[in-house]
Amino acid sequence: MKRDLFTPEQEDFRELIRDFVAKEVVPYYGDWEKLGHIPREFFTKLGEIGVMGMAIDEKFGGGGNPDYRYNVILQEEASRAMVTMGTTRSQLDVWLPYFLDYCSEEQKERWFPRLAAGELLTAVAMTEPGTGSDLAGMATRAVRDGDEYVLNGSKTFITGGYLADLVIVVARTSDAPPENRREGLTLLVVEDGMPGFTKGGKLDKIGLKVQDTAELFFNDVRVPVANRLGEEGKAFGYLGHNLPQERLTIAVGSVAQARAAVVAATEYTKERTVFGQAVASFQNTKFELAACHTEVEASQALLDQALKELVAGELTPADAAMVKLQTSEMQARVTDRCLQLFGGYGYITEYPIARLYADARVTRIYGGTSEVMKVIVSKSMGL
Repeated sequence: MKRDLFTPEQEDFRELIRDFVAKEVVPYYGDWEKLGHIPREFFTKLGEIGVMGMAIDEKFGGGGNPDYRYNVILQEEASRAMVTMGTTRSQLDVWLPYFLDYCSEEQKERWFPRLAAGELLTAVAMTEPGTGSDLAGMATRAVRDGDEYVLNGSKTFITGGYLADLVIVVARTSDAPPENRREGLTLLVVEDGMPGFTKGGKLDKIGLKVQDTAELFFNDVRVPVANRLGEEGKAFGYLGHNLPQERLTIAVGSVAQARAAVVAATEYTKERTVFGQAVASFQNTKFELAACHTEVEASQALLDQALKELVAGELTPADAAMVKLQTSEMQARVTDRCLQLFGGYGYITEYPIARLYADARVTRIYGGTSEVMKVIVSKSMGL
């Protein structure tokens, strides 16, 4: 189906990224999977072509262009090649907005030039071992001591935490009243190397092998008040501000990766012969691929409408939740059906379809589970 989402300049950018992925990602991807993360120098290469600083003001070395559609192209072109760029989408789509929205001028001058260059990597630490998604119940605490906060606690499942130079930590700085458990949370930027801040090893995940995920520990870490983002006690509102874009980011990957699975299955079944004829010639294969293709196109249409609304500043949290729910569940169905068409070869990690299948599982969990998305959508229906 024809898309009218991108400008001619953005399509030129697509060609640049397509070439970059072919030269700088695909040849090394297997090595990165074994390493468990993307090398730091990859991000500086992205910085050299202007990707890491697209949304950062020009006076700090960025491009001054926050149009989210450029970020969409990054994901689509990586998925087209059946790879990912590790934490790149999280760096740009999920974590950078916190710095853009809540940094003071002094903080921008201190951090933005190196963020734009790809020299500083970031992460956001919310989830805790005992609380999961219940942010209001978190136990990590920071006590004000003069011009510093003394931070204690731990975080888990932190995407990008292993490589991060700057970690935005959500901590409780005051007790919340019973009627509003969301009060009293604060965002503190912990810098790698601060005494008392340690990182656990990379967590071994089912999929997303080149996206480092770690546990983080804070033992009397002294964080300067100058490293606080926004106002003390207002973090819960800040965390919800970017959720629509975060969930749409996941949806973009879901649709693009499901599309890649259909392309891979189509090409494979045309080449693979069984009983003397191509697998693609069997009616069942045609029906399966046609159904999968239709699911992808329907989800793409829903997603593109939401992307237009996001760019226009009109996307609601409920609509973002609906799009994430639909696209992530679609990705699971389509990738599973496409893998089935590979037969036993689909279970072998040498084939990209196996990677697409493993990577797909988490999209129904992170950024809010499918069950949470249903709660949000049902509330918007007055239920």
